[in-house]
Order: sequence, then structure tokens, then C-alpha cells
Amino acid sequence: MRGPEAMHRRSAGFTLVEMLVVFGVFALIGVVTSQILGRVLENQQVMAERGTRLAEVERGLQLIQRDLLQVSSRSVRDVLGDPLPPLVIDADGVLEFTRLGWRNPLAQQRSELQRVSYVIQDGDLYRAYWPVLDRAPDSEPLLQELLPDVERVEFVALDRSGNEHSFWPEETGGSPLDPGQRLAGIVMRIELPPFGLVERVWPIPGV
Repeated sequence: MRGPEAMHRRSAGFTLVEMLVVFGVFALIGVVTSQILGRVLENQQVMAERGTRLAEVERGLQLIQRDLLQVSSRSVRDVLGDPLPPLVIDADGVLEFTRLGWRNPLAQQRSELQRVSYVIQDGDLYRAYWPVLDRAPDSEPLLQELLPDVERVEFVALDRSGNEHSFWPEETGGSPLDPGQRLAGIVMRIELPPFGLVERVWPIPGV
């Protein structure tokens, strides 16, 4: 009788070593689970931040597109009275042009054309616009933030032959511009985290 009773007592519970093993397994499972949960939450935060950033980028590009699809053939005069073409890309890759459709809900005495440009200041991309077309010596552009945290932006002219030009208009030496070298579009290349290089191409109506 003593032998079977002893076996029954041993099978009725866990030894201290067995309990320690069980607790160790549960602790390991808890650590692994917390790490997995932490990574899931971190990934969700990263995705949310990227989603917010993507919305910022899309909003900024839509504003630029709205401007470029309304390019006007109206030239202007700078602060010295010298003429500026309707659309200019200078040696630094800065784009400046005249656009149509400047809304005037207050019926102010001003043109519905607008001269705009895009500049980077302190790592942010701004839309600059002038209250007047032909500038006086004291004319200063107003700035509207388009996109924060931009590393580089470049605008390139695209002619009808598919050639890119780092500045515009091209020097023709007084001769008429070849039809194949007329402006057909604007290429924008912009570098911004976390997406790296982003490129957009917009057609330009006859200028």
C-alpha cells in the first residue's frame, strides 16, 4: 500500500523545480509578447507619420500644379524696369512665372494675374508671390509655406523635342526659336525625407 500511495502523492502536484520552469516559460512568453507589441505600436506610429508626411507632400504638389496649369504669356518688369519673360528659370534652378486666376473675392483694384516663384528658406519650400506684376523698387514678395523639411528642389524646362534645359528661356541670338525648342512642360525634382527624390512633370500651355 505504501508504494502506490507515494506515487499518488507525487502525481497530485508540481514540484518546486517544475513550478520554477513554468514561471520561467510564462515570463519568457511575456517578454516576447511585449517586444512584439512594442514593434507593432512603433510600426503603426511610423506609418501614421508617413501618412501625414505624404498628405503634406501631395498638398504642396497640388498647389504647384494649380499654378503651373495656369501659366500666362504676360511678361513683367523687375524693380529696375527691365522686362522679365512670362516664365523664367534662372541659373540656380529657381522658377518664376505669371499665372492666371488670382481670385479676387473682395473686388480689390488689382490684376487677376499673379507673379509667383518658389524658394527654399531654412529647409522649407515657400511659394512667393508679388502683389503687383510690374514691380516698383519697394516691391517685396509675400511668402506662403508649401512644404516643410525639404533638402533640395530643382525646376527644369522641357521643350517640345523632349530636351531638358536647366535655365529658360534659351538664348537664341535674335533668331526665331525653333518650334521643337518651344516650351512644352516643367519638370520638378525635389528631395525630401523620408521619400528621397520625387519627380513631377507638368505640361505648360503655349507661352
